[in-house]
Amino acid sequence: MARHYPHIPFERYADDGVAHCRSLKQAEELKAALAERFRHCGLELHPLKTRIIYCKDDDRREDYPETRFDFLGYTFRPRRSKNRWGKAFINFRPAISNKAAKAIRQEVRSWKLHLCSDKSLDDLARMFNAVIWGWVGYYSAFYKSALYPTLRHLDRKLVLWATRKFKRLRGHRRRADHWLRGVARRQIGLFAHWRLLYGQAG
Repeated sequence: MARHYPHIPFERYADDGVAHCRSLKQAEELKAALAERFRHCGLELHPLKTRIIYCKDDDRREDYPETRFDFLGYTFRPRRSKNRWGKAFINFRPAISNKAAKAIRQEVRSWKLHLCSDKSLDDLARMFNAVIWGWVGYYSAFYKSALYPTLRHLDRKLVLWATRKFKRLRGHRRRADHWLRGVARRQIGLFAHWRLLYGQAG
């Protein structure tokens, strides 16, 4: 890329990469050249992952079969956005991918929070905040609202913990949810994700 295509920006991480071409013709020529280069090295491009994607938005309105891709835990696709004046438009933007969100939910389930009734809320925050901070820091960088449902899943697990922890909340998930939201607004910095979910409301 540096020697023969310095005018085409690209990013690479491990064996995944993205190149930014200005036209379909340029993308097809680059794909063919890369395939040939890989063959010379005894390698081959992944037949399913190597695709030409059209970054469709309000400025690029043509129809192509591929208009989305995943890269580094993000899904890049057309999304509804608002400009500084509040006017809606379609922008090609990244947000947390479904695969990454599923992996986070699986990790949260593995914590078995509902079985930690011997721990306080402060204890749970100390145990898991470092991991939560990592998720929030990485996946809220772009289109952070797409991360909210996954973070609310974590709060639902904390609600289940509360129904096991406190006798007055047993069998009352709605009451436990109200209690947790109250704690979140009073102690917005206790859990790493609460400022993102409740900060503006608080």
